[in-house]
Order: sequence, then C-alpha cells, then structure tokens
Amino acid sequence: MRVAQRAGERGSQLWLQRAVAERWSELEDPIRAVLGGGGADVRWLSSRADDDFAEYRDGALLDLLGLGHLGPALATFWPQWGPQWDALGRAGERVVLVEAKAHIGEFCTPGTDAGPVSRARIVDRLHEVAAALGARHGERWSEQFYQYANRLAHLHFLRGAGVDAYLVLVGFLDDHGMGGPSSAEAWRAAYQIADHVLGLPVRHPLSPFVVHAFPSVARHG
Repeated sequence: MRVAQRAGERGSQLWLQRAVAERWSELEDPIRAVLGGGGADVRWLSSRADDDFAEYRDGALLDLLGLGHLGPALATFWPQWGPQWDALGRAGERVVLVEAKAHIGEFCTPGTDAGPVSRARIVDRLHEVAAALGARHGERWSEQFYQYANRLAHLHFLRGAGVDAYLVLVGFLDDHGMGGPSSAEAWRAAYQIADHVLGLPVRHPLSPFVVHAFPSVARHG
C-alpha cells in the first residue's frame, strides 16, 4: 500500500522529510559508516516531495525497493497492514529502512491492536524472531515497544530472504516543541531500556544491521 502524506509541519515527519530532501549528513554519515567501504550513497525512494511524501507498506513497499518477487513470502510471514515505513532507500544493492522519532514518548508504543486472526499470526512471528535473536521475553514483543519489535521482525524477514537490508533508527535531537531530548545518550538509554524489556542480548544476529542516527534539528533551523 502507498499512503500519500502531507508535507510535515512538526515533529519527526517534518524533520525526516527535510533530512531526506536536504541530504543531512547527520542522517547519512552513520549509514555510510555501517555500510563500510562497499557503501554507496543512499538513493532515497521515499519520503519525497515528488511522490506526495508517500509512505509504503506491504507489497507496495517491496515493489518500490525492487523486491516484488518476495510478495508471497511477506504475505505468509505477516498479515496485511504491516509496518508503514517513514523512509526507504537503496545504497547500491543494499536496502535502507527508516523509522524516525522526535521524542522518546513517540518511541514507547503500545501493543498491537490487530484483530484476533491477525494478532495470532503476529504473536507467532514475533515469538519466532525473538527466539532467533536469543531474546528471553518473546511474549512481550506484541505488548511492549511493539513498533520497534515489528521493525526488527521485518529486518529479520528481509535478511532471511537474502536481502542486504539495514534498519535505520533516527532519534532527532533538540526538537523542543515536541519535548525531544538534546543528547544522543538519552536516545541510547531509551533503546537500552527497550532491549531489556524485550529480553534482547547486548549483541544479537541483527545488531550489525541496525543503524542509529541522531540529527540535531537545531542545526537546520
């Protein structure tokens, strides 16, 4: 599904649209650092002004990334109305999936509100992913920090399908209008708490493919 958006007026939507359009180094440099010597510049596919700032999910997400052949596998893995990504990109053959937040409360998402049939599938998948990552508390993944958990699950799916995918977690700094933090340490602490709640070990099989970026909006006016 392709979901057209308005130009952002505040918060993470505004700042990520600007960061993509203006190619903020604080967003792209951490990605390049993780991609290493083989990393190419990111070619942003969404969220772009010339595409109605659209965000993508399910089969439309795969089509945009040139991975349409994985549609049946994704439909088996996860029910319809899967994660809607804030931004998507390509760096050569590598896929970049972006989730952005402007304040820590925005990160503390509740459990899934899916209906009974979809919920059962989601719970099963999250238990499977949690076990694959060595997490102790797979039963919590559908109830606490659910958005973070399902993003990790989709990274797991793509990498398991042979896609060289990376999850970029953007925590904007200095968005005082949203009550956002002014230090990267505050965001790191929030993710450490989430990992503890979900029972994730400090290092797990997806750790090398998760990128944290902390752009300061104060530097961009």
